[in-house]
Amino acid sequence: MDWKLGLVVIPVSDVDRAKAFYTEKVGFHVDHDRRVNDTLRVVQLTPPGSACSIALGKGITDARPGSVQGLELVVADIKAARAELVERGVEVSEIQNLRGFLFVFFSDPDGNRWAVQQVFARD
Repeated sequence: MDWKLGLVVIPVSDVDRAKAFYTEKVGFHVDHDRRVNDTLRVVQLTPPGSACSIALGKGITDARPGSVQGLELVVADIKAARAELVERGVEVSEIQNLRGFLFVFFSDPDGNRWAVQQVFARD
């Protein structure tokens, strides 16, 4: 049986600001934005090429905005990924070589922290 991660909830303080950051600056696609009622809104976003999405919203988690750390995106070309983030206005770290693995890091407006790692083709 395959077990595949499908959705990660990201706690944010301002849903519209977070949605704009993840779509306009990071390049995620909007899957849906549904306001169920005054206390429940769910925005699902997916990184290009990913099978896993993130959910932002109102009334979907009790976690403190900015409390998610260690989320990781993987790319084939870290230099191109960093350049794209910089061009879109994301404050992103320089490329870091951590024991042979290449990374850059950025945070969303609430402080949820992301890593982007260059991953070579897996056999």
